Amino acid sequence: MNEKSSIFPATHGVMTEEVGVISGELELVTSCDDDGNLTLRITYVGAEEWYTLPGKEYQLYDGRDHEVVHGLLVAVLERK
Repeated sequence: MNEKSSIFPATHGVMTEEVGVISGELELVTSCDDDGNLTLRITYVGAEEWYTLPGKEYQLYDGRDHEVVHGLLVAVLERK
C-alpha cells in the first residue's frame, strides 16, 4: 500500500463525515492499494482522531496517479 501525507492550512474548512467542517492546520493522508482503491483520512495536526471525507469508495484507474490525485486534493482543500 502506497501512502501520501500533506499538512496544509484550511482557512475555509473541510467537510468530514463524522464531525462536519474542520479548519486550521490539517493533515491529509491518502492511501492507495495495488488495485487502485483510494482511502482518504484527515485530522488536525498532532491529533489522534482521524476523520473521513464525504463519499464512500474512491477508485483510481491507474495507481500511478495516486501522487497527482493527492496533490490535487490538497490544493482544493487548502483553497488559497
